[in-house]
Amino acid sequence: MLRSEAEPGWASTRMPALGDGNPRESSPFINNVEVDRESFFERKNMALFEEEMDSNPMVSSLLNKLANYTNLSQGAVEHEEGEESRRHEVKGPRMGTFIGVYLPCLQNILGVILFLRLTWIVGAAGVLESFLIVSMCCTCTMLTAISMSAIATNGVVPAGGSYYMISRSLGPEFGGAVGLCFYLGTTFAGAMYILGTIEIFLTYISPSASIIQADSVDGEAAAMLHNMRVYGTCTLVFMAMVVFVGVKYVNKLALVFLACVVLSILAIYAGVIKTAFDPPDIPVCLLGNRTLSRRGFDLCAKVHTINNSTATTALWGLFCNSSMPNATCDEYFAQNNVTEIQGIPGVASGVLLDNLWSAYSDKGAFVEKKGASSMAVPEESRASGLPYVLTDIMTYFTMLVGIYFPSVTGIMAGSNRSGDLKDAQKSIPTGTILAIVTTSFIYLSCIVLFGACVEGVILRDKFGEALQGNLVIGMLAWPSPWVIVIGSFFSTCGAGLQSLTGAPRLLQAIARDGIIPFLQVFGHGKSNGEPTWALLLTALICETGILIASLDSVAPILSMFFLMCYMFVNLACAVQTLLRTPNWRPRFKYYHWTLSFLGMSLCLALMFICSWYYALFAMLIAGCIYKYIEYRGAEKEWGDGIRGLSLNAARYALLRVEQGPPHTKNWRPQVLVMLNLDAEQQVKHPRLLSFTTQLKAGKGLTIVGSVLEGTYLDKRAEAQQAEENIRSLMGTEKTKGFCQLVVSSNLRDGMSHLIQSAGLGGMKHNTVLMAWPASWKQEDNPFSWKNFVDTVRDTTAAHQALLVAKNVDLFPQNQERFSDGNIDVWWIVHDGGLLMLLPFLLRQHKVWRKCRMRIFTVAQVDDNSIQMKKDLQMFLYHLRISAEVEVVEMVENDISAFTYEKTLMMEQRSQMLKQMQLSKTERQREAQLIHDRNTASHSAAAGKTQPPSTPDKVQMTWTKEKLIAEKSKNRDPGVSGFKDLFTLKPNQCNVRRMHTAVKLNDVLLNKSQDAQLVLLNMPGPPKNRQGDENYMEFLEVLTEGLNRVLLVRGSGREVITIYS
Repeated sequence: MLRSEAEPGWASTRMPALGDGNPRESSPFINNVEVDRESFFERKNMALFEEEMDSNPMVSSLLNKLANYTNLSQGAVEHEEGEESRRHEVKGPRMGTFIGVYLPCLQNILGVILFLRLTWIVGAAGVLESFLIVSMCCTCTMLTAISMSAIATNGVVPAGGSYYMISRSLGPEFGGAVGLCFYLGTTFAGAMYILGTIEIFLTYISPSASIIQADSVDGEAAAMLHNMRVYGTCTLVFMAMVVFVGVKYVNKLALVFLACVVLSILAIYAGVIKTAFDPPDIPVCLLGNRTLSRRGFDLCAKVHTINNSTATTALWGLFCNSSMPNATCDEYFAQNNVTEIQGIPGVASGVLLDNLWSAYSDKGAFVEKKGASSMAVPEESRASGLPYVLTDIMTYFTMLVGIYFPSVTGIMAGSNRSGDLKDAQKSIPTGTILAIVTTSFIYLSCIVLFGACVEGVILRDKFGEALQGNLVIGMLAWPSPWVIVIGSFFSTCGAGLQSLTGAPRLLQAIARDGIIPFLQVFGHGKSNGEPTWALLLTALICETGILIASLDSVAPILSMFFLMCYMFVNLACAVQTLLRTPNWRPRFKYYHWTLSFLGMSLCLALMFICSWYYALFAMLIAGCIYKYIEYRGAEKEWGDGIRGLSLNAARYALLRVEQGPPHTKNWRPQVLVMLNLDAEQQVKHPRLLSFTTQLKAGKGLTIVGSVLEGTYLDKRAEAQQAEENIRSLMGTEKTKGFCQLVVSSNLRDGMSHLIQSAGLGGMKHNTVLMAWPASWKQEDNPFSWKNFVDTVRDTTAAHQALLVAKNVDLFPQNQERFSDGNIDVWWIVHDGGLLMLLPFLLRQHKVWRKCRMRIFTVAQVDDNSIQMKKDLQMFLYHLRISAEVEVVEMVENDISAFTYEKTLMMEQRSQMLKQMQLSKTERQREAQLIHDRNTASHSAAAGKTQPPSTPDKVQMTWTKEKLIAEKSKNRDPGVSGFKDLFTLKPNQCNVRRMHTAVKLNDVLLNKSQDAQLVLLNMPGPPKNRQGDENYMEFLEVLTEGLNRVLLVRGSGREVITIYS
């Protein structure tokens, strides 16, 4: 009341109504929208940030949503979308630690193995080794729980539990592999629980319900397995229908099943306490030291007295051929006495000392009491039908570990319910660790108490045959054996239902993540989200476990899958801790990477202890799934630890790589590919990337670079589009490398920046690959000859090799195959041996594999060409490169008229473009006119002299008179304004260079016109920048008439060596 009365005055003092002289409508930051007063002031006070309000909301308005986890500004987007509907649904009270985590974990951990196999494990392994087995398994789960608690408290864990934690910590590949392993483990656990249910029903509740009866005692085990298959399949179908009809019924029954488990365990402890002062009377019949099965006889004696006369018992009839005292009996029966001992002598009896040590045995061995008197007889053929208790399988330490481990699984039950918890970050660690401590205490105390209360032969009697087919642990319990029998029946039944409920949801979560394409069909279900198809697959896999039919055979299988899952949980925690990623801030502080590493090692050791071949098979399955997701799976960026590990490893490796150049033996072309883009930001010459792939074959460094002209602020969208296009093309051409796009004020600077700065540390390019600018003569070409020549100079200055692909659009695609042909190498000058290395690398690729390599070198007049050929062959032999060798002799002769003609035309064109300040169209017209005149003069001269087909054979020497005659003959009044251009004399240096280009081109055409690829030394640009355009003309003349040419300019350092 006080607050409401004070509010008007408070408001008036806080806000001077409209007296601030700034009407709401005219405020430039309100945009004429009616807002409340607080918002009005907030906008005024935060006007500096007004333009960013749309993308960056005010903290004051965001905090409430963040606290309630209803609006995350950053994080797993794909998860937020999936959880959006769930956030709106959850209105009711959420569960705390006890109901939400502790009890589900307790119910999942305590199960079928405790009731059906723990006494047998204690009997076979002894108290000490059983204690070791349980301690190892419980330590493993405890360490895993600590790692899981760290991961679970590192941020909000949505519904999805363990799979979500592993996949988001270790990435989609590991997440998918481990998620499927966890799914298979949960599915086989369902099969194990169903088999346990049927075993309790057929062995202890209603043995007469067997459908398939055994013809003899020897066939009883096989008949039992067939009955398990029939009943197991029927039970599976029924349970699957229950899960399909309504999961809510399963969840409602969960507390009933849990109550059964708790009551059963309390009954065991009550029974143990009772044995201390009043042990139960449970007689066990022994013949010598062999335990007898209580079937077919009641009285544990050979003879008994009836009406003062001695008569044989039913036991006598089983071992002898008649009931008469003088009948022929089994030799062992005749030699040994029948005695009766107490099966459960009690805690105070001191039987613990007898049960301390192991009593492993082979399959079919007698269950014998240690220390009992026995007369040995010669090894007899074990007659079938004798009522001995025999072992059904061979027992040894490692096998018992595999059978026992499923009894400690179930620690993920709490984290799987994380979506329904009030405070998951507090409840999951506390509840899970408390549940493991509780169950570990129960298991360890039960081992000691079983060893202290129960006779060893009864412990090793797996199916209670010596107890007239009663459950051993049930005979110990108080007030009645039926408490345990009924309790264990319902608890295993409930655990099976839980497994069939949880496994399909796990598969659905994996399928909906889209990381395994062929599983996506299992992401669909009923309209309410129930995973119908996933349930069907789960039931089919579960059926395979039921067809195995033996609980002891199924248990090690699911042990493998759970151990692999736990191993990766530990790995996830260790990786995240060691990487110290900024986002790794678990609220649970009692973890350390050494604990996680120890847990991981223990899981791996237990896998191989249980069964090395199952372990290898489980790893093979996980490995195949990993590689499949890597190959076919969707690309997911979950900020996972493996990606962080890769980044750390890359950083470490980069720091280790020395800054200087690598040794010649390790040198390989690390290529910077310069791409040109058109107006649509598409790559002009895609074949350049094809050639890169063929040259690199995925090895070494490839950087695909390109330059956009403009400023980054204006061209950012175009730059992103161009980068996407380049990456897409790289994917199509299978070019493995990095894309680096630069926006620069002009192309020339951008290319220079790329050459200087591309790469990182020791991983820098040493070779630049680019396409020949085919339209270099056009003035409007953005990538003009000036840019090209300057790029050549830049690579030389940076001591980098340069590869220029001419006619690049004629180069082969990756799908093409040359069935024949040559790769011709023209080795004119030596600049590091790159010319030799490139064909060798190309021939590693399928496109060029069948091409032969030919090496040509040029000999001058005074060279010994024969010796040169021998030396070259020896050099190639030492380099381990197979190639044909040919030495081409260049004959000295006069410079031809054609060469003068070419040179003069080149210089005239160059001079004209420099001197004339005409418009663009005029300049093109004048240049074309001069070109036509020179062509005409050349053809006229050629018509008179009729030179041979090879230009260098023309012995037409250029003289002053001929020059004057040509000029006067070609004079035209239409171009009288260009007198100064036609009085030019060719520069002698240019004439010599043109002469070399023409002669070499003639030799190239003569030898290599049909070659699939010609590799040629690329001459360097002139030191004087005035002759840059002439340099382009020389290169054009040099390569004229050839299909595919790769001009190679080495970096100057040796890149190939004869030494190993």
